[in-house]
Amino acid sequence: MSRLFYASLTLTSKPSQLMFAFSLQMSVESVKDKLWKKCGTSVDSMRLELYDDTNSKVSDLTDNSRPLGFYSPLDGYRLHVIDFDPSSVTSGGWLEDTSLVEKYTISEEEYRKRDGTFRKFKEKMQSQNSSAFENKISDKYMEDLCANIKVGDRCEVDPGAKRGVVKFAGRAESLAPGFWVGIQYDEPLGKHDGIVKGIRYFQCPPLHGAMVRPDKVKVGDYPERDPFEEDEI
Repeated sequence: MSRLFYASLTLTSKPSQLMFAFSLQMSVESVKDKLWKKCGTSVDSMRLELYDDTNSKVSDLTDNSRPLGFYSPLDGYRLHVIDFDPSSVTSGGWLEDTSLVEKYTISEEEYRKRDGTFRKFKEKMQSQNSSAFENKISDKYMEDLCANIKVGDRCEVDPGAKRGVVKFAGRAESLAPGFWVGIQYDEPLGKHDGIVKGIRYFQCPPLHGAMVRPDKVKVGDYPERDPFEEDEI
């Protein structure tokens, strides 16, 4: 199977000036010798074809002894290098088609066991950056919210727009770090009576109490809803 290699021609009297620069006086064999260093095809296994700037074939450069000028090339013409050596590393697309190259593979299970992988590094960085960012922003943000929530304030809690009264605001040692707001709901929509994990934070009827984060609480004029109130028809 042959392989094509394209070389754009620049004609000059000083062949060493430019890459793929050739003089008309160079023999075809000299041209091949210059090209094999770039395309990897040996001179003996190389056949050259000359194409013009319209992609039309001009001629086959079959005589190694003839000068390049014999085939009347012009600037911008292209040389097609065809490799006919079946054992050449350039044949069959080995330098171009990566699908022909055997790939090293590793199972997902084995990859997870390895230390020092890019995935482990990425997960570590994401964890550190995420935790640092969330702790810095969230704690300060929650503290500011909590400072504007006072015991005795009427409030509405999301989700569900549950209404009640603030009974506690601050840190809760038996819960997760950060700031919490204790709510006594107007209706039995809570989970306790103000005791959480053995510590009493406030007093309220059973199943009327809840501890929520400050960003779930809106304080303001939220009167108790009339359970018998109906929408107008």
